[in-house]
Amino acid sequence: MAPRISLPPLTRSLLASLIVFTILNTILRPQGDWVTTIEKPITSVGDGVPYLAIVPGNSIIYPWVFLLATIVEQNVFGLLVTGLTIFYGGRYLERAWSSREFTKFILFVAMIPNLLSFFIYALSFAISKSDAALTTTISGGVAIQAGFLVAFKQLVPEHTVAIAKGLIRMRVKHFPAIFLLANTLSGVIFGTETALFLAWFGFFTAWTYLRFYRTSPSLSSAATGDGSVIHGDASDTFAFAYFFPEPIHTPVAKLSDQVYNTLITLKVCTPFSAEDVDAGNEQAMARAEGGLPSLMNPSGRSGRGGGRREEAERRRALALKALDQRLHAAANRPQAPAAPAAAHMLGETNYEPDRHDEQHRGEDGMS
Repeated sequence: MAPRISLPPLTRSLLASLIVFTILNTILRPQGDWVTTIEKPITSVGDGVPYLAIVPGNSIIYPWVFLLATIVEQNVFGLLVTGLTIFYGGRYLERAWSSREFTKFILFVAMIPNLLSFFIYALSFAISKSDAALTTTISGGVAIQAGFLVAFKQLVPEHTVAIAKGLIRMRVKHFPAIFLLANTLSGVIFGTETALFLAWFGFFTAWTYLRFYRTSPSLSSAATGDGSVIHGDASDTFAFAYFFPEPIHTPVAKLSDQVYNTLITLKVCTPFSAEDVDAGNEQAMARAEGGLPSLMNPSGRSGRGGGRREEAERRRALALKALDQRLHAAANRPQAPAAPAAAHMLGETNYEPDRHDEQHRGEDGMS
């Protein structure tokens, strides 16, 4: 007897809606596009139906498409990729966060990238007067794919995914950068600029929401039941620069800090306090030590106790490294002459891994 697959309610609804509205969009296309879809079901794009997908020149009178278009794919390949994303990613995040929190996340990551992409094409038409900008179809789950990868980077960054029977092994924390790079190259080389826009807008939307706005129970709330919550995730390892390869951490961090300070000046964001950062780092370490479920088996746990321990040790190493960098940066500020003495009093934060974990550290250095 085949095992029964249990899906949380919102994930089940999203998956069913994806199939239904994609088929409906294919049937309701103009006849020429429908024939092309039948002849080339894998790669065909065609014109989307304006009241199901976003067509900038027509869809302004159908406001629901800015949400609905996310679950309307234009070909079989898109349907397969988005379906697998919702099946595995959706059931994992909905069980990790609750259906209510997952619903809010989906609303943000589905609607905002679609709206921003619409404005990009509207602006393009205003500048170039090209009709192609008004007939482009904006649809598909690229934005939520990017958003799910950002969420996985927050929850299980050190989880290793094996592909092709273990021939390719990659940590989850590297997925967002690879996804953005692939969509950027595809947009420039193959002209899939719509996917490029949706990927980047989905990434920024998901990170901004999780970094600054999403509420979650604090560790003290779990221990005392006082109902206290924290807003966002101020942990060092969830900073914007940590989504990109280590050699470019410094320039990316400087640029993101300038943007962040500008947003604070405009009162768009509230600056994190030292307590917020400490609470975020504690939450991050607690997630690692808690042994979150596996991505492919959300009802189970991510390996045996040794695997959870190694993941927790890696998370501690990253957090301590980030803390050490902050201490040295504070000590070297020219406007604070007493900082070197303070830094000397605080001492240097070192992390000495067990011999059992040194092999894993070598792998981290090469990744």
